Amino acid sequence: MEANEPGKEPILILGDGKLVYSVVVCLLQAGHPVRLFTKNMDDALKNVNLHFADLAKNASQGNEYHTLEITDVLEGRLDYKLAIAIIDENLLKKKAMIHQLEEMLPLDSTIAINTESIPLSILLEGSNHPGRIIGLNWVDPAHTTYFLELVTNSNSDEILVDRLFSLAKKCWNKDPYVIYNDLSIRAKLFAAMIREAFYLVENGYASIEDIDRSCRNDAGYYLPFAGNFRFIDLMGTYAYGMVMKDLNPELSKECKVPEFFKNIIEQGDLGMENNKGFYKYENGEAEKWEELFKKFSYQIQDIITKYPFNYKSDGFSPNQIKSEMYE
Repeated sequence: MEANEPGKEPILILGDGKLVYSVVVCLLQAGHPVRLFTKNMDDALKNVNLHFADLAKNASQGNEYHTLEITDVLEGRLDYKLAIAIIDENLLKKKAMIHQLEEMLPLDSTIAINTESIPLSILLEGSNHPGRIIGLNWVDPAHTTYFLELVTNSNSDEILVDRLFSLAKKCWNKDPYVIYNDLSIRAKLFAAMIREAFYLVENGYASIEDIDRSCRNDAGYYLPFAGNFRFIDLMGTYAYGMVMKDLNPELSKECKVPEFFKNIIEQGDLGMENNKGFYKYENGEAEKWEELFKKFSYQIQDIITKYPFNYKSDGFSPNQIKSEMYE
C-alpha cells in the first residue's frame, strides 16, 4: 500500500510501554507506515511481533505488517502530518513533549497527546499553536478495543478534530467520541467508580474480592452490550430513578485516596509488575493473566462486533454531532 494513499500517511508515535506498542499495531493494521520513538527499542519490537503473532492465531491478520521504524533518536525537522505522544500523566513531561514537537514538526501537523487527569487547557498554556494540539486517549490493547477519546476545547481547530475523528472511525477500527470541554470523561467515570469501591472496602461493606465479583458479574455483562444509559432504558428508567433518589446522598464524596491504597503505593506494590498489588501473585502467575487477557480481548471484540450500538450519529462528523447536542 502506498504511503501517500488517503488515510495511510506516515505517523510518528512517541512513548514506551504496553499501550504504546498496541497503538503501533493498531496503526500498522490500518496500513500506516509508523515511526516509533522509544527508549526501549528491543522491548518495542518484541511486543509488536508478539501482537502480530496473536493476530495471526486469531485469524485477524497475518504476521506481515507495513513499514515500522523504531528509533531512540529524535532530532532535526520531522515531516509528519500526525504525531501521537503517549507518556506519563505528568504535566512537565507532557508540556516538554509538546514544546519539542512544536519545534520539530511542520505548522500544519496535528499533535495528539494522552491526557486523562490534566485539562487540555493547562497543557496548551505556553504553546505556539494550541489549535493543533488534541487530547487523544487510548486503552490497552488498542488494536482490539474500539475505544478512542478525543479531548478538545474552544481553542481546537475543528477541521483537524474532524480529520482525526474520521481517520479513527474509517481506518483504525475505532468507535470514537469527542469531548468538547477540556477533560477526559473516561477518566472521570472510572475514578468515580473506584472512589466508591474504595469507600465500600475502607468502611467494611465489602471485600476487594466481592467488589470485583460485583463489577464483573453485573456491569461486566451489560456494559459491552449497551453502556449505562441504554441499559437503563432497557431495564426501565423509573426503577433506577427511585434507587438513585435514595442512594445518591449516601455515595462517597471523598477527595483523597484511602490509607490502605496509600500503603500499597508506599510499599512499592505495582500489581502484576512485581507480584503485589490488591492481590498477591505467585511467580509466573502474572504471565498467565497476560495471556488470558489477550485471549479475552479478541473474544470480547468479536462479541461487541455482533452487537453494535447503531447510533443515528454513526458516520457523522464530530462537528455535526456537536451541532445536534446544542440544538
